[in-house]
Amino acid sequence: MHIAVVNGPNLNLLGVREPARYGSATLADIEAAVRERARALGVEIGWLQSNHEGALVDAIQALRGRADGALINAAAYTHTSIAVRDAVLAAAVPFVEVHLTNIWGREEERRKSLLADLAVGVVAGFGGQSYLLGLEGLVGHLRRTKASDKSVEV
Repeated sequence: MHIAVVNGPNLNLLGVREPARYGSATLADIEAAVRERARALGVEIGWLQSNHEGALVDAIQALRGRADGALINAAAYTHTSIAVRDAVLAAAVPFVEVHLTNIWGREEERRKSLLADLAVGVVAGFGGQSYLLGLEGLVGHLRRTKASDKSVEV
């Protein structure tokens, strides 16, 4: 099973950007923890971070037929990018929306997600652990889906 992790703008600054809000872990620290948990689950991980909307759109479009699922932290683009939403729709890959902070407990403009209604689930507010919870939830969902698909085959 292959899971892509797509990270949006400013996540490359984790560890130095507002540590009181986002914590001291870097994106590399989070990636290492996700890769370790993925190995334990028997899952391969692809990892991408970009500050550029078009690069994220390209990466999400490329998931179709290449990834079984995705964790997507579109960061600020969660609230603003119809292009990212359209790419997720086009890719047709099950995904979990992930956020380090509880976006519904923040400023009004951050409380709207353009992706949540498309997601298998949303994990927010647990810092870097949001990625691990999202990974476990997504892998469980994909395994249940595959098992139920096999039971329907005649």
